[in-house]
Amino acid sequence: MNLSSLSFFRSLRKDNQQFAVVGLGRFGRSVCSTLHNFGYQVLATDIDEKRVSEALTEGIVGHALQLDSTEPAALKEAGIFEFDTVIVAIGNYVQESIITTLNVKEAGVPHVVAKASSEVHRKLLRRVGADHVVFPEYEAGCALARTLTKPAILDRFDLDPDNSIVELIVPDEFHGRTITELQLRNRYGLNLLAVSQDGKFQINPDPTKRLERGSAMVVIGCNKDINRLPI
Repeated sequence: MNLSSLSFFRSLRKDNQQFAVVGLGRFGRSVCSTLHNFGYQVLATDIDEKRVSEALTEGIVGHALQLDSTEPAALKEAGIFEFDTVIVAIGNYVQESIITTLNVKEAGVPHVVAKASSEVHRKLLRRVGADHVVFPEYEAGCALARTLTKPAILDRFDLDPDNSIVELIVPDEFHGRTITELQLRNRYGLNLLAVSQDGKFQINPDPTKRLERGSAMVVIGCNKDINRLPI
């Protein structure tokens, strides 16, 4: 998530219950399965009839059709143009991905999310009208690199390129010390949002609370300051 994505997510209708997913590769299947499990109506399409059949058999979608998404007539006949949100999950076939994205945007679909497989692909998708582009392989690679180099950081939410909210294991140096004693804001420029206790997080913890080794804490601040923590 970044500031440039805000306008897209703000424009999404909260009452939207229907989504169309074009492409039933790993990414498309994951999107379908999650939306379906959340109770939303999902129409999936793929040019490969076997993938369509598998999606229906496994019950990850309510409806699935075999069609060529580069053909506007096929998309129109399937009713894809009537959806409020369409996810173009064709990541590894750049030409088909771009043409499909162009087709649904030219038909007036208000919200189009497209998967990119490279930076050039991302730029092309934006050029033909994709409202939001995701880059799952890149994002997963960044997340893995961070996990390998900073194993104490359990989770991370990037607010922008310079600031984040991170969940991390309480450093050994912080064990037994109170929040007041640590002076995170003065020493590190960070604000403490929560600490874990008995498997649950305590939001805005009492300043007199002592941190314990092995528990977790959540802080917000500049990435440079986060990197200065003794982890």
